[in-house]
Amino acid sequence: MEFFATAPADWTAESLQQHLTGPRLSALCASIDRVLHWDDTRDQGEIYCLWGQFQVRRECIRDGVRFTLPTCPNALAWTLTVLDESAPSGAGVLIHATINRTEHDPDFIESIEGFVEDWRSGLARPLAD
Repeated sequence: MEFFATAPADWTAESLQQHLTGPRLSALCASIDRVLHWDDTRDQGEIYCLWGQFQVRRECIRDGVRFTLPTCPNALAWTLTVLDESAPSGAGVLIHATINRTEHDPDFIESIEGFVEDWRSGLARPLAD
């Protein structure tokens, strides 16, 4: 399943890659309660979020960043990439989350929609350094 949202925010690919780091996950997304630890050299760590405790990996990709939960039973992954001004929705950040299921419990689907919305809200706020 796929989930999408657009944050009307003034980010560049470089600023996403610079500021969307593991240690900042809980400051940018209300669904992530805390970062338990982070290894900068491997760009991975462990978080506690609305679904429990998970390993998380970060990868810089074209136009943004991808995060994956490799031990998640649903293989949750999400990307945060910049949209250019010529996109139909204008400039901003596209939040794209996926799981490895075509169907799921409605409550779980709602929780992923909330997770994506929390990213949208977090990316739309001014960044505090």
